[in-house]
Amino acid sequence: MTATPARQRRTGPSRQRLGEDERRAQIIRAAVAAVARHGYDGATAATIAGQAGVSKGLIWHYFRDKDDLMRQAVTATVAAIRDAAVAELDLSAPVTEVIRAAIRRAAWLSRTRQDELAALNQITRALREPDGTPAFSLSDYEDLYQGQEALFRRGQAEGSLRPFDTRVMAVTYQGAIDMMLAYIDSHPGTDIDQYADALADILLAGIGNRA
Repeated sequence: MTATPARQRRTGPSRQRLGEDERRAQIIRAAVAAVARHGYDGATAATIAGQAGVSKGLIWHYFRDKDDLMRQAVTATVAAIRDAAVAELDLSAPVTEVIRAAIRRAAWLSRTRQDELAALNQITRALREPDGTPAFSLSDYEDLYQGQEALFRRGQAEGSLRPFDTRVMAVTYQGAIDMMLAYIDSHPGTDIDQYADALADILLAGIGNRA
């Protein structure tokens, strides 16, 4: 008779223990992926938990409810996309070159971040305040507006951009980017670089310093 070992050695992979910030980010990524795949209503706690590989109870340890999770998912995902796009730019280049490069990179988000953008669109359309008004509005663009204004002011200081109201231009610029993404998404055959360059030409013709 052979003795049975008192303790069996585990041969399977051990579950990685994540810190709170990492776990929160993991759940947010799962929520965005669930919305992209199943739609806003189909992104239930069970679906999100399955996507993240966690229990439903753990989700509510980090988020008050689905609305809270979706709000934070929008904020975190927009910040991640923005930071990734900025990291790819040579911010030391002349501002006109930075603007053209930024528009090109933004245009390609319709392909490189297609699922995330689709999920963000669904969440921002569906999420409501208790009084029924949309949870997100143009005021949520404030960080983007301020960053764009800072770039425009730098261009004015270096002489590559003419004097103009930087807030008006930031709102106009962001609106053009949003419409570009919507158009490319609804017209899959669009030449993305050609569209981006044409938009950059139009904007820079209006704000560039011709002196």
